[in-house]
Amino acid sequence: MRSATLYRYSVPMDAGVVLRNQRLKTRDGLLVRLRQGERQGWGEIAPLPGFSEETLAQAEQAALAWLPHWQAGDDPVDSPLPSVAFGLSCARAELEQRLPPQADYRKAPLCTGDPDALFEALATLPGEKVAKVKVGLYEAVRDGMIVNVLLEALPELRLRLDANRSWSRARADGFAKYVNPALRDRIAYLEEPCRTRAESRAFARDTGIAIAWDESVREPDFVVRAEPGVAAIVIKPMLTGSLERCRGLVDQAHAAGLTAVIGSSIESSLGLTQLARIAHWLTPNTVPGLDTLGLMQAQLLRPWPDCRLPLWGTSALACLWRR
Repeated sequence: MRSATLYRYSVPMDAGVVLRNQRLKTRDGLLVRLRQGERQGWGEIAPLPGFSEETLAQAEQAALAWLPHWQAGDDPVDSPLPSVAFGLSCARAELEQRLPPQADYRKAPLCTGDPDALFEALATLPGEKVAKVKVGLYEAVRDGMIVNVLLEALPELRLRLDANRSWSRARADGFAKYVNPALRDRIAYLEEPCRTRAESRAFARDTGIAIAWDESVREPDFVVRAEPGVAAIVIKPMLTGSLERCRGLVDQAHAAGLTAVIGSSIESSLGLTQLARIAHWLTPNTVPGLDTLGLMQAQLLRPWPDCRLPLWGTSALACLWRR
């Protein structure tokens, strides 16, 4: 006997969270619970405003259309909406015990430019000392100076940088000018520095700074392949699609000799713990990019280890559908 429930959540965010020039006051999404006999599985469906191709309202309608078919015993196909396909595939994988319970709770801490604060965060991080810096929000020259200071101050540090296609080639070159060439090989990668892939490829070639594909991974014409200057692909499952789709991309990246990194789209603690399990399963040798829970003011259903945020249960959720 199958049963399913669809919930909606709204978690307050820290006041300073801005995504693509819009302030995110709450993180809103859906949680789905599938049950069959004594087993159950959870999944999160949370389109990210400004990044997802679908809205939360569209995702809700798609989930409401899918769930009755599953509950009736059918095997409905994946939704074409990435967040819906991912959340429902995770719920099914948990239910069918295909998602291993072991998790990789390591995270590349987000850094604002303070070497002392970063040193403290890295001190408790086992293994490779990796951190992430968002660039492209301010002047490129300022970003270059901050990156250079961090690399000089912390000799074991490897940095992941994310520009979200915000720079022209000239501004990207302005950033690189202020990063000591002797330190550039400790930039693990810079995600999509320029507005086009061609400009990003040329930037990598001319500066020796490795790049990674992020937004490109989700575009219809993207092909995973080895390229000069390309070190990695970043897979954000909530924006990408089903668990099977994400696993296929990881396999393709590894076959091409590229690093595959599982990244967050500001999911709830439930979604983040699932991403940690996916990372341990599919990319066990790579630190995932999951340091986003600190942007929220509460956790949902499943706690992240050592997180002091309050944990909300199902009483904090709005039930949209149950059968």
